[in-house]
Amino acid sequence: MNFNDFQRIQTRRYFFKFAAGGIETIALAHLLGQDGRTAQKELPDVNPLAPRAPQFAPKAKNVIFLLQAGGPSQIDLYDPKPELQKRHGQVLPESMTKGRKFPFISPSAKVLGSPRKFRKYGESGADFSDYIPHMASRADDIALIRSMHTEAVNHHPGQAMLMSGTTMSGRPTVGSWVSYGLGSEANDLPAFVVLNSGRGASAGSTNWSNGFLPSTYQGVNFRGYGDPILYLKNPPGISNDSQRARIDAIRELNENHYQNTGDLEIAARIHSYEMAFRMQTAAPELLDFSNESQAVLDSFGVGKEPTNAYGTNCLLARRMVERGVRFVLLVHASWDQHENLDEELGKHCDATDAPVGALLGDLKQRGLLDETMVVWGGEFGRTPLGEFEREFDGEAPGRDHHPGCFSMWVAGGGIQGGQVIGRTDDIGFNITEDPVHIHDLQATILHALGLDHTQLTYSFMGRDFRLTDVGGNVVKKLFS
Repeated sequence: MNFNDFQRIQTRRYFFKFAAGGIETIALAHLLGQDGRTAQKELPDVNPLAPRAPQFAPKAKNVIFLLQAGGPSQIDLYDPKPELQKRHGQVLPESMTKGRKFPFISPSAKVLGSPRKFRKYGESGADFSDYIPHMASRADDIALIRSMHTEAVNHHPGQAMLMSGTTMSGRPTVGSWVSYGLGSEANDLPAFVVLNSGRGASAGSTNWSNGFLPSTYQGVNFRGYGDPILYLKNPPGISNDSQRARIDAIRELNENHYQNTGDLEIAARIHSYEMAFRMQTAAPELLDFSNESQAVLDSFGVGKEPTNAYGTNCLLARRMVERGVRFVLLVHASWDQHENLDEELGKHCDATDAPVGALLGDLKQRGLLDETMVVWGGEFGRTPLGEFEREFDGEAPGRDHHPGCFSMWVAGGGIQGGQVIGRTDDIGFNITEDPVHIHDLQATILHALGLDHTQLTYSFMGRDFRLTDVGGNVVKKLFS
């Protein structure tokens, strides 16, 4: 080995570890200490999920986001259009459809009227379909937005847009941004939890990705049966005591490594091990419904079909926010009815309507609705025009994707219920009053939690990113 080779393999870390003492070492250590870059004598308590103060006084502490993946038909659930009944089976004038493009139908497709019956509920007199009577019964708690719109016309980019503010994959989702901004009040559970039912959503884990945020803020996928997380239980022959000893041994090794490096990521890793150990006790207890009354279980539809899966997830969501989980995402798919609309829509409503109504009622009864924002909706809506092309195969008609106007609702967390925001035209083609973009909804969710969407940023690849990209306005009417 020549002198140049010797110089090349020497590193600063190698120098500090093996170099003899001297005035040069002392001077360097002093300068690094002033910059806070030397290892501390004791391991710091680094918890990336420690509760953080909001930027201003919040109206909500946590969020339950009910993602109805696939695009529920607002025309058949929340936004009745009697004019469609009059025009059923007709082709709209070219003046109304010129320039329109849809994924699966042409602008010359026939109008599809809704067979659903609507009635008014609550003091607001909001119209709800006969398919969702339990949600309708909570009309005075719900703020219904009929003027949502987005740019995405297909499922994967549409879900990415709804959850992360962009049609591109790989960005942090709203649950990750909330966890990053506020941390968590749950000591034994993750800050951001995901529960799935129905068919898998097309965007999959994109809906709960941490993107370029640290992996600590990624959504943790729980199951509603068996072990909430796979491999949560100790393997055969491993007791809790031996597992505790294993964690302590790993901690000691990490502490020794930290003394040599001063790397705070090591301290964060130790916290992750400790969290995983605590979850081994907390997560099974979370799934134990033995302390829930039979009346509560019945209201959520637990143990009954077709409500069991979604009802279990809704009840788990309530139990999670009780325990300090910051953001709970319930994904139910698929509401993508291109054919057999009436039958398939009915099946999904039968599975989800009663549990959602029970969730709102239960949160309110326990005093949790004031501090928990509940959001219901999908990535876009459905067209007033029908898909009749498959009738020759014996299929009943359905509806195509429609990003131009659709309905979502929010409740709790400071939201003023019993109101309807926005309006669409007589056939549900265009927004005529108070348009609300996806970025506006995201800005509103963050606002309810005490976060300014323009200030909640993360530096990545040379620029500051945010959930709402370069747009978004808080929908102030929701809080008035």
